[in-house]
Amino acid sequence: MFLSVFDVFKIGIGPSSSHTMGPMTAAGQFLGLLRQHPSGARAAAVRATLHGSLAFTGKGHATDRAVALGLLGWTPAEFDFERADRQLEDLHRSHVLCLEGLPPLAFDPALDIVFDYGPPLPGHANGLVLSACDPAGAVLVSETYYSIGGGFVVTAAEREAPPAATAASAAATAWPYPFVNAAAMLPWRATAGFPSPT
Repeated sequence: MFLSVFDVFKIGIGPSSSHTMGPMTAAGQFLGLLRQHPSGARAAAVRATLHGSLAFTGKGHATDRAVALGLLGWTPAEFDFERADRQLEDLHRSHVLCLEGLPPLAFDPALDIVFDYGPPLPGHANGLVLSACDPAGAVLVSETYYSIGGGFVVTAAEREAPPAATAASAAATAWPYPFVNAAAMLPWRATAGFPSPT
């Protein structure tokens, strides 16, 4: 996985990158999945289940709030507290998500965010499952996410990818300016067109 300094040092919301930023990001990714899925247009409701550490410390770390805000379309980097708080209050009254590119989705944060205090999911201590259902309650789309730290999120499929596949995808990603130390980095300065250090 290619990471830049902007991935490591990023704008976030607290109190925990794993329990707040990650779940908010996962909820946003789920909306993107739902918009692209053939069954997304038939979705009528959304629910989230928190597992492992996300369930046990979720209230104290505002994980439920982060999931609801992510489902409202907020990201940690674009978070506006006052606007988000108003939208969250509206959601607690209406119990409906009205999102661009999706039908109205029933979602009551108090009921549709489930804290599962059983065993954690097998892939990581911070697991959550997001699902969209049809009007009869049948699951149309579901995805398991793991909040692996620093606000980073992976799906169960990404987490369980064989090492060979991971290595192949890493090899396919070209580093723009590979270097192992500062001396090896300096020649790239001229190649990239950066001015000489003074």
